[in-house]
Amino acid sequence: MTTMSQAGDPPTGYQEILYSVEARIATVTLNQPARRNALTFRLRREIIDALRTAERDDNVTVILIRANGPSFSGGYALSTAPRPEAAPGAPEAKSYWDDGTRPERWIDAEEFDGWTDQWARSCLRDWMNVWELLKPVVAMVHGHCLAGGTELMSLCDIAFVADDAQIGYPPMRGMTSPDIPYFPWKMTMAQAKYLQLTGNSVTGAEAAAMGWVAKSFPADELEEQTMRELRAMSHIAPSLLAANKESLNQAYEIMGMRTHFNQAWTMHSLSGALRPGARDFALRLREGGLKAALEWRDGPARAEGFR
Repeated sequence: MTTMSQAGDPPTGYQEILYSVEARIATVTLNQPARRNALTFRLRREIIDALRTAERDDNVTVILIRANGPSFSGGYALSTAPRPEAAPGAPEAKSYWDDGTRPERWIDAEEFDGWTDQWARSCLRDWMNVWELLKPVVAMVHGHCLAGGTELMSLCDIAFVADDAQIGYPPMRGMTSPDIPYFPWKMTMAQAKYLQLTGNSVTGAEAAAMGWVAKSFPADELEEQTMRELRAMSHIAPSLLAANKESLNQAYEIMGMRTHFNQAWTMHSLSGALRPGARDFALRLREGGLKAALEWRDGPARAEGFR
């Protein structure tokens, strides 16, 4: 069982991340490569604990979130497989399974009547920890960064990505509206509407050109260039970084970003439960597995040559 760190203590017992500090840079590494770093409840909780640990550490100036394996994150954990720790014969997990560290979960195909949408609110609560942290948080993104992975990336203060990374929110095609509707706050109206209405993905180089991320680099230079940026930033006084981050955040909050985010769960609820056909993805996930559900959702766009 993971033991979360207390004030002044180093983190211990992480199961799904790695944490280290070197040269004033704290590194949080998503470490579930076999599952493309699917964002389980436990992984989310461990990320938040590591971020708070870094914030308390006077030897840390800036925080890096990166990932092991072929992808940064394929999104929230979608699975009909039994939980890894489940006993033989245990019932199948819910579509988004709760490992016991969070009370919230997504909804099963048969449970749409009378449900409350705690899922989207829990996603916002988790990733707003990144926004509210005193210290800057930088994402280094490679491979696939999809759905919930883009929510994490987009709430980071700075994102550096590989030119060939695949970044997008394909759930727009058949599931719900975003848990965190960051699109209009990260890019122009034309680009936000295109990506949120189509669910299409873009490359890292395209994301940088549209202003979604700060910079993109060739994949084989991503780590070198990111660390070069972080080493320079790490020499700025933490108090000055905190003041500048808060000044920028205030500007977006005055324009209404937090209010927009806080109402997103209502649209998520309406789009995911009350619209005709809302059960289709969950039914296909349960009956045919994740591959069949994703083919139903993304197949038509792929047939036209879109990612």
